[in-house]
Amino acid sequence: MSEMATPKKVSTYLFLHLVLLLLLPVVFDHVDAHHGLKVGFYKKSCPQAEVITKKVILKSILDARSLAGPLLRMFFHDCFVRGCDGSILLNSTSQRAEKDATPNQSLRGYQIIDRVKTALEQACPGVVSCADIIALVARDVVEATGGPAWDVETGRRDGLVSLLNEALNDLPAASLNISSLKASFQQKGLSAKDLVVLSGAHTIGVSHCASFSTRLYNFSGNGDADSDPSMDPDYVTALRKKCLKNGPNNIVEMDPGSFLNFDIHFYQLVSQRRGLFQSDAALLDDHETRAYVQSHQNGYSDSFFKDFVVSMKRMGRIGVLTGNSGEIRKVCSKVN
Repeated sequence: MSEMATPKKVSTYLFLHLVLLLLLPVVFDHVDAHHGLKVGFYKKSCPQAEVITKKVILKSILDARSLAGPLLRMFFHDCFVRGCDGSILLNSTSQRAEKDATPNQSLRGYQIIDRVKTALEQACPGVVSCADIIALVARDVVEATGGPAWDVETGRRDGLVSLLNEALNDLPAASLNISSLKASFQQKGLSAKDLVVLSGAHTIGVSHCASFSTRLYNFSGNGDADSDPSMDPDYVTALRKKCLKNGPNNIVEMDPGSFLNFDIHFYQLVSQRRGLFQSDAALLDDHETRAYVQSHQNGYSDSFFKDFVVSMKRMGRIGVLTGNSGEIRKVCSKVN
């Protein structure tokens, strides 16, 4: 049996217990905050911010569901260049901006971001950043197309610089092999699991023939008519009908038959060697990413949805500006 507690020991215990109770909110607030971001950042300054954003997005996706893919990719393309600072939205001035770089030419939906910003400026002038709008919109388009919803960490501020060359250097190309893809993600603090999970976003949206045509014709680079041997031959034949050699830069669904719905079908395609991009096929060339693809090829989406939420949050913390850094743009396409 323990010795009887003395008044001095009881007093010390009560004191330590009180200190712990006082510190708990601080500790948990620190755990919840990541680089100055937190869920509910606008709770007091603009309490309707997320409701306003979602209302605009739901109407926009109802009118044009095909915009969901580009709006989701906008978040990826923003975060991988200078961090999640809204620099993808800035127009070129004397220096050419990110949005004019070739990898960003297929992005669409800037007008939707502007609609959200206009609505938020009317409700709460100068409060909600364009960088946070991109993050909120990404969540809302995923949910609107059948994917998971999640609590978005907010508190980002907008960057003042946008450079075309940085987009060319930092955005992982669709033609990269698995080692280059893993290195690109690692530079941003993301893991191989984040790579394979975030690649699942290819379940919605379309691409142009130019982004993958080298897989269909002259893959060896010797002037032959050979195709990428890692691609299913029947899929090659189907794609060649849509993407003629030296033909028009047509649009092709990234996830045929399911490109408007956020689901797990992408992993089924990749496991069948029907991933559209080399970067999709490359997921089978690494033991960790291949295991993830194969474990999700049977159509059970629950674990993928949970993983996608985690990876989106991790990506959303890349290089963020918070506190007094950057600014809150009045118009997303130009600095104040």
